[in-house]
Amino acid sequence: MEKSLALKIFEGFSIQRWNDLVRPFDLVEMDKGGEKMVIAYILGKYEENKGKKIDWTWMIYASFFDLLKKIALCDIKAPVQQMLRREFPDEYMRLDEWVLNQYRQLITDDDLFSRFTIYIGQKAGSFSIPEELKTTVHVYEAAHKYATIRELEMLAPVNEKERISDIDAQLKIGIQPYLDLEGLQKMMTHQKAFSFVLKIEQLRFQTRWNQTPRVPQTSVLGHCFFVAIMTLLMAKETNPNMCERRIVNNFFSGLFHDLPESVTRDIISPVKQATDELPNIVKKIEDEIVAKELVPLMEDFYVSEIMYYTSDEFSDRIISGDGVVQKVTWEELNTKYNFEVYNPVDGRLVRICDHLSALMEADISIKHGITSTHLTNGREGLLNHYKPGEVISGVNVNRFFNAVVY
Repeated sequence: MEKSLALKIFEGFSIQRWNDLVRPFDLVEMDKGGEKMVIAYILGKYEENKGKKIDWTWMIYASFFDLLKKIALCDIKAPVQQMLRREFPDEYMRLDEWVLNQYRQLITDDDLFSRFTIYIGQKAGSFSIPEELKTTVHVYEAAHKYATIRELEMLAPVNEKERISDIDAQLKIGIQPYLDLEGLQKMMTHQKAFSFVLKIEQLRFQTRWNQTPRVPQTSVLGHCFFVAIMTLLMAKETNPNMCERRIVNNFFSGLFHDLPESVTRDIISPVKQATDELPNIVKKIEDEIVAKELVPLMEDFYVSEIMYYTSDEFSDRIISGDGVVQKVTWEELNTKYNFEVYNPVDGRLVRICDHLSALMEADISIKHGITSTHLTNGREGLLNHYKPGEVISGVNVNRFFNAVVY
């Protein structure tokens, strides 16, 4: 992956949302993307449980492309964009072309840029949406709208009603066409699905590197979404022939890899590694707390999948024919296990992207002039973590990390 594209995507941590309202905490675009995809996952699982088909790959790429568009148009509010599309369709189309041109030099993968172009066209209405995608699009749009409603609900206690009453009314009107979705009904009426989202939202309030000043600050949830996107892009580059299930598993493994921190908080790496046995002990405690506080909030039809994503999350693994999770090599993932039936996951690649995110978080702050021994030591530790020439999951990690930093 090109350094320039990774840096452009990282700008999602700096785009502030709702900056014309009183905000008790930072709301940034990367966090919104993460919460939207958590909600989309839950809504989609309810629909799958009813026998409907969800195209998870389309949804994953949609979340990435929406982030790219938001980064390009960060100064144009959503209602203004909607008005442009409705009342000035020709100008809106030219604006979309301008957005695509901003990324033509950054996205060197022709297939990826083609997907981006088609998605932008579908959103603009110039390309039709295939019939088999309509349930997926319906779920994705519902997740987008409900994630926005949740943000306003979190802002409401510190804003006078007069500031938000019109926005609130518009959002409630906007969500109406999606109330046929069972999962959304449960969230809107504050049932178990809502309680699960509420827990995950705590990751928006938890700041990474919380022992040091840093710019931009990043939340655990935003970090997870960034890791998910990096995993998607790096997997596409190292192995464009991955089966669909593997692509989906990799993305959601990245998105949910820090899920236990919603109930344990972010235990910083130096503390986790203070003794030889502490990492295993911390993991055991995390598993126990997750089983007690998170599992009861999940539905039976997706709990085992999320536990698969979050247990031993950094190992390359499959689910064998008898339902047992089995560690495998990357070479095996690419050959005999690169099939839907095995539920393959590139856990080591998720770990690389987790480290990449941490490296960029430290390095970018240092380059902004906000530094500390925590950041410099963390940066150097990550640069030295992988041996020169060592290739993991098809990535020469040391060379790639140095290319991103220097």
